[in-house]
Amino acid sequence: MALLTLTILDERLAVCRLDPQAEVPAWAICEPFCSITRTADELSVVCSESCVPTQVLCERGWRALRVEGPFDFDAVGILAAIAQPLAEASIPILVIATYDTDYILVKEARLECAVAVLSGQGHRIRLP
Repeated sequence: MALLTLTILDERLAVCRLDPQAEVPAWAICEPFCSITRTADELSVVCSESCVPTQVLCERGWRALRVEGPFDFDAVGILAAIAQPLAEASIPILVIATYDTDYILVKEARLECAVAVLSGQGHRIRLP
């Protein structure tokens, strides 16, 4: 199993769902973290919850753990080393992958438990 270093990001995030044909709204391009994904079924935005207007359909209260990378695209088992112990502890996750690394999102109410589970697996957790 790969032992990893994860850094907890400061901000509380929201996961938002917009119509698939919607333009990317200006509020979605929110620093320091945003992820925008368009599919045939939806436009999904993950960003700081403080940027999201109240009328937008979203799930608030997420926190992100950044897996310290970068990793080769040939690397195997990075996500499994995190997802499996969290699944065994009944902690739901949302994963966002970038070119260099992965971000594991957990609800803020479960963050302390997620950190304990991952630390117990030997992963190093850096606080914000």
